[in-house]
Amino acid sequence: MSLDWMPRTNELKDHSLHGSQYWGTEVPCTMYERLPLTSPEGEVVPGLYVARITLNNPKQYNSYTTSMVKGVIGAFTNASLDRSVVAVVFTSVGDKAFCTGGNTVEYAEYYSRRPQEYGEYMDLFNLMVDSILNCKKPVICRVNGMRVGGGQEIGMACDLAISSDMAIYGQAGPKHGSAPVGGSTDFLPWFLSMEDAMWNCISCELWSAYKMKAKTLISKVVPVLRDAAGEWVRNPLVHTDSYVEDGEIIYGEMKKGEAAAAAKEVVAACTVDFTRLDQEVDAIVWRFANLFPESLQMSIDSIRMKKKFFWDLAKGPNRHWLATNMMVEAHLGFNAFSTRKQTGEDVIDFLRFRQLLAEGALMDDAAFEEVMGSPQS
Repeated sequence: MSLDWMPRTNELKDHSLHGSQYWGTEVPCTMYERLPLTSPEGEVVPGLYVARITLNNPKQYNSYTTSMVKGVIGAFTNASLDRSVVAVVFTSVGDKAFCTGGNTVEYAEYYSRRPQEYGEYMDLFNLMVDSILNCKKPVICRVNGMRVGGGQEIGMACDLAISSDMAIYGQAGPKHGSAPVGGSTDFLPWFLSMEDAMWNCISCELWSAYKMKAKTLISKVVPVLRDAAGEWVRNPLVHTDSYVEDGEIIYGEMKKGEAAAAAKEVVAACTVDFTRLDQEVDAIVWRFANLFPESLQMSIDSIRMKKKFFWDLAKGPNRHWLATNMMVEAHLGFNAFSTRKQTGEDVIDFLRFRQLLAEGALMDDAAFEEVMGSPQS
């Protein structure tokens, strides 16, 4: 029986809610590209693409502004719905930072002491994380530098991370008046042991890519430095061989003192080359391209579900706490960090702040001035 009598149309529907209005090339911005899918031999596969979403704010370590957050949401939404996209690569401009989180200048100058406004901003941030976790394509985080604070959180929302060995990882919340409740408190216990997750959240220590690989946070670490002879050099700033110190096995710890000074000289004499980083990313994309797409995505979503469960459970209450926190601790923390060039300090006087709290002092401008650094003469 012929079904020719049934009306059909071949016109493809556009299901996206977001256009290109939030993407661009002017700093700061989020950039969105569709790059041709290529084979390991360099042959272009017609009609198939890799979506590349790039944070472009290198002078501020690729921290995301409000408009950049909108750009990330739109980019992931469009990549998710693009029938020709095989996978998404999330990265940033330059070799210093993938992302250091929210833009502290914007936080200090606009959002501090405006809790309602910051709550609206957090709604956008939550949508940004959701757009990554809900993307119907595999998402690779190409870590080209520091992945800290909110940058760590959006990085962990991705499915896999391939890292430059010069990258460092960590949180900064308690040091700068906030808490890593934009995803880290939900995601880190899935990646690390509970105590490692706890310490990484609260200590504000920065851990090397090698240490994070050893602790299973990321998938692969590759060198990005080349010496004058063109030879690859592993990050000289960290211990890449195991040794025992105070009865503990040390691997990937940052060097200190004279060893660190000598290592910095080696770094300065090298050039940065992301060839191997891109090769590793391309190899994973090619692996994805040669799998059944729906079976692949079902597998990915089934693993994402574990991260999403705790994220969805906590993101609403965390939004409200973060907004309220902009009245005191975040106001102090972000302003101290934002004015560090004027004061010489990037944090407040924590002990005096605690003393004022113990005295039941009113958290007014006088109290704030007492714990903030003074401009240098």
